[in-house]
Amino acid sequence: MYGLSTTTPITPPDISAINLPGVLISIGLGVAIWLAASFVISGITKRVAAGTTFFKKPHFRWVAPALRALDHERRVQRSNTIGSLLNSVVGVLVAVITIMYVLKNLNVDIAPLLTSVGILGIAIGFGAQQLIRDFLAGIFITLEDQYGIGDVIETSEVVGEVEAMGLRITRVRAEDGAIWYLRNGEILRVGNRSQGTYVAPATEEPDASDAAAAPQQKAGE
Repeated sequence: MYGLSTTTPITPPDISAINLPGVLISIGLGVAIWLAASFVISGITKRVAAGTTFFKKPHFRWVAPALRALDHERRVQRSNTIGSLLNSVVGVLVAVITIMYVLKNLNVDIAPLLTSVGILGIAIGFGAQQLIRDFLAGIFITLEDQYGIGDVIETSEVVGEVEAMGLRITRVRAEDGAIWYLRNGEILRVGNRSQGTYVAPATEEPDASDAAAAPQQKAGE
């Protein structure tokens, strides 16, 4: 039997199991991959902003009607949005993978941590459904070029010119001068008057006979 004075010795953590070179290599590889990815993304965004002349060659003229030329401001806006999105995605992926390898080399059991992160991610996803919806809608609006800065659009709420676009909000100046902030996830239907062959409805002009009769009727009164 053990007496009350029996104590269990406290053993320090096994420092020898920590792989310090592995930690340094993981961090170095993470930084190198992030720098290389940032360089590639920067090149892609600059290429998109500058435009391409590939489809302007003579043997590609048959596809010209299907391609709508984008102005410089539209290309820059799209390239900045795509570049920001790619940088965010790559940065998060590289950071998560690097942290996992660092913890593994530090002899840390990451299975409970992954479970906790998964549960937290599900909770955040349920709580921020509308925000995620706005961001996804903004991404597809930009990639599909549904509308851009300078376009006149018509939604169920407003008709006006697009002044700014983001992944969450589209800013529109209405015909009466008011500024509208539209959440991308709530734009269910949009018409772009700057695309296609939009023709403004003809306004009815007053008949000349009616205009001439109006002063006479007023004088008779």
